[in-house]
Amino acid sequence: MRVEDILRTKQPRIVAVRSGSTIDEAIGLMKSENISALVVKDVCRTEGNALAGVLSERDIVHALLDKGPGLLRLPVSQLMTRNPVTCSPTDSLHEALQLMVRHHIRHLPVLDDGTLVGVVSARDFTRLQLDELAPAERPREAEPVYAHH
Repeated sequence: MRVEDILRTKQPRIVAVRSGSTIDEAIGLMKSENISALVVKDVCRTEGNALAGVLSERDIVHALLDKGPGLLRLPVSQLMTRNPVTCSPTDSLHEALQLMVRHHIRHLPVLDDGTLVGVVSARDFTRLQLDELAPAERPREAEPVYAHH
């Protein structure tokens, strides 16, 4: 299987934030979308819609210890991971997982010839594993218990 196979099972919408947005705005977006990382984009006249970085809950929590609650007013650009590790849609799932493990990340932007086409996450790989479990390996529903009268 390839990364593109996982992308086909997901909604094509990529949730992104601009680098000039505040951390407070980014947290609100993460909460409303029920996600733990955002793609950070910049709109440049020369580059179009360019991937600028990734902002994760982990980035925010670590910065909270250093900067305190004032970090909520900071721009996303000050906390985001610049030049994030990425993969290609044609990479094997094994290659993508190796990247995630090697770099201690849970979200991997997918670029096709420099264009952002999606994001795969550790949750996607977990879902895939669950879907591929053989019926015999799946836990059975608990048997109902009937009281004898």
